Amino acid sequence: QRMTKIERLVEWNVEVLTSLLQQIIASRGGGLNDISSLSNAEWSIGRGGGTVLEEFTPIIPLKRFEAEELRARRRPSSIDIGDEAKSQLRKYLSQIAGMYRDNPFHNFQHASHVTASVKKLLARIVKVGEGNGLAASSSNNHGIADVDLADLAGHSYGITSDPMTQFAVVFSAIIHDVDHPGVPNAQLVKEKTRNAQIYKKSVAEQNSVEIAWDMLMEDEYSALRACIYQTESDLRRFRQLVVNTVLATDIVDKELQALRKKRWETAFSNPFPSSSLVNQRLEEHDDRKATIVIEHLIQASDVSHTMQHWHIYKEWNESFFMECYRAFKEGRATADPSENWYKGEIGFFDYYVIPLAKKLASCGVFGVSSDEYMNYAKANRDEWVREGKALVQHYVSKYNSEE
Repeated sequence: QRMTKIERLVEWNVEVLTSLLQQIIASRGGGLNDISSLSNAEWSIGRGGGTVLEEFTPIIPLKRFEAEELRARRRPSSIDIGDEAKSQLRKYLSQIAGMYRDNPFHNFQHASHVTASVKKLLARIVKVGEGNGLAASSSNNHGIADVDLADLAGHSYGITSDPMTQFAVVFSAIIHDVDHPGVPNAQLVKEKTRNAQIYKKSVAEQNSVEIAWDMLMEDEYSALRACIYQTESDLRRFRQLVVNTVLATDIVDKELQALRKKRWETAFSNPFPSSSLVNQRLEEHDDRKATIVIEHLIQASDVSHTMQHWHIYKEWNESFFMECYRAFKEGRATADPSENWYKGEIGFFDYYVIPLAKKLASCGVFGVSSDEYMNYAKANRDEWVREGKALVQHYVSKYNSEE
């Protein structure tokens, strides 16, 4: 029988996460033990009465691997995550897909599109001319383990040599808009929805983290969890990465964006700390950079349609317009989006997308991708200036004809 579009997307996500789980297990030396001793820790996380937002941290300590350890790592493709974990992963992702609402834009297809961009950017985190964990080299079928990871560890602030970090960012992309209501946070606050009263700000994002996390902690996913982490410190690091990465997708909150800008400046505008700094300070400097690079990687991926071919941009722009226009027609928005959409989009390119593409380039981590993203962003902006007014009219008449 033919698979539905959603089932095909679920399968694709299963494959992406399975290959990262193989790398996580390889980085631990291949062992998979029962983690029932962690059940108290699992249960306590996120249940302390605070909000997800309060768990945010500006510096996540990355795991460090010795060069020897990296060279001795087993080939990930030789690792079997086991039938039980694989079927739990498939069930988990199917459940997540089903918890995405039927929104024109914020749906499971968007989540998968963002995931594809995250995967691509992670695969490009690399010294020019070398591979990394997510990038298969063309010289052989495995590619993955034949890269000298030890050479890479120093370059990308430790992101490439730690598969758990990569897994957490890809996982976050998949779950980042689960249960999204199809209206912005400000509207939820205005409507005083239950979630808005609990979370106050970053309402949709905090809700997505809680839903996805609580489900992952259910008994039926224990084999999957054992693949992700084997110790309490890895469990806590995984949680921290998911919290930070999903919260980074709230780009509307002015306060959060200002703090993010400040962290970027601390990390990248300052010259590299002098060698007289003790190792610990150097590690903290690298961890701060890695943490902020991850935030920008998910932000760029969340709007990656603006930095891809014009026809992809146009398709997603239309979907987002339809979602906002539907909210307006349902009385869940004060302004008619069609009145400001043309100008608003130019502003979005000038004040958000293009500066973001510049940051991708200036952190020096993504190689050629950042040029590619920047070139598409500028081309799409120019094309929008020419075509946008007519397109908005087209969107409106299309919406009205489908009603």
